[in-house]
Amino acid sequence: MTLNRGQAFALLNEYVQDPSLIRHCLSVEVALRAYANQLGEDVEKWGIVGLLHDFDYQRWPDPPHHPLQGSQILRAKNYPEDVIYAILSHADYLPDYPRVHRLDKALYACDEITGLITATALMRPTGISDLTASSVRKKMKKKEFARNINREDIERGAADFGVALDDHIQFVIEAMKSIAHELQLTGNGSTENASFATDLGTIDTVR
Repeated sequence: MTLNRGQAFALLNEYVQDPSLIRHCLSVEVALRAYANQLGEDVEKWGIVGLLHDFDYQRWPDPPHHPLQGSQILRAKNYPEDVIYAILSHADYLPDYPRVHRLDKALYACDEITGLITATALMRPTGISDLTASSVRKKMKKKEFARNINREDIERGAADFGVALDDHIQFVIEAMKSIAHELQLTGNGSTENASFATDLGTIDTVR
């Protein structure tokens, strides 16, 4: 099939009603598109992998149903096998899908870190606009902050993708800034946001 972002976004909205999950998928999408552009890869393919990597999570949150249920839906819709494989590979509990391709590794590297960036930005009156990697790293050291986000996954993902962690964090921040309004990260710094950020994990807490 010819990959089409509009169709992929419609599929996401068909299966997901949770706005925070949609924003997570958008975050990973924009990060993967930025990396694909930098690396000379297929920007549309990488973006759609990011957009759809968790589209089945709200209906089937438990492993291994997520992402296996989603893979069946994508296969029935004739999505390319490398797209499906990359999405399957972001689940550590599926040993039949090791991360061997650059796209697989990019998805894993971008997935968890977007959650920590989001949580950090929500704490700031200025949101993501002036957020830096050093601020995210400081929050990363505090175990009680965004406690559901796996720090080891973040470090392992960057290392496996072959990028320095600080550079990776800043790169993803810059990508997410480009859609800050869609991600609702333009800045409030409210008590409600602070409470949400403390508990925030990425969608895939089952990994």
